[in-house]
Amino acid sequence: MPFAELTRLSPNRDRSPAHEQLGVLFHHSIQPFDETIALMARPESKVSYHCLIAPEGTRCTLVPDAEVAWHAGASEFLGRTRCNDFLLGVAFAGDTYAAPLTAAQIASALEWLAPRWTRHAWTIARLTDHRQVSPGRKDDLNPTEWSRLHAAIVAQFP
Repeated sequence: MPFAELTRLSPNRDRSPAHEQLGVLFHHSIQPFDETIALMARPESKVSYHCLIAPEGTRCTLVPDAEVAWHAGASEFLGRTRCNDFLLGVAFAGDTYAAPLTAAQIASALEWLAPRWTRHAWTIARLTDHRQVSPGRKDDLNPTEWSRLHAAIVAQFP
């Protein structure tokens, strides 16, 4: 059964140039689902994700895939800087150090990934987390939770 999807567009995005959609950068939001959506709605926060996933699996689109969300900050991946321009930002509501990802969050992430995985011909090498693209500056996801998510993605998209 598909997970519920909401749309609450954040003002914290760039409509051009078009987002390259070369892969995905995973985050955790620290804050609960509704509080994170409220934060993303405030222009002064200067932060957004493309998608936020609640513990029960509900997803909220905050920035359309074709636009640049402000999620990565100073970052580097695939030999490039400015990950906001080419990696879609997906966040799990909550803190992955305080509580593990739920089975519903992982299943919802896989459901969100499926059409994009096929459309863009992504491989697992095109997926990462904030900790890896901003070492020493960011620590999300918890490495144990990144490993769980990574394994689920590899199992779903061999």
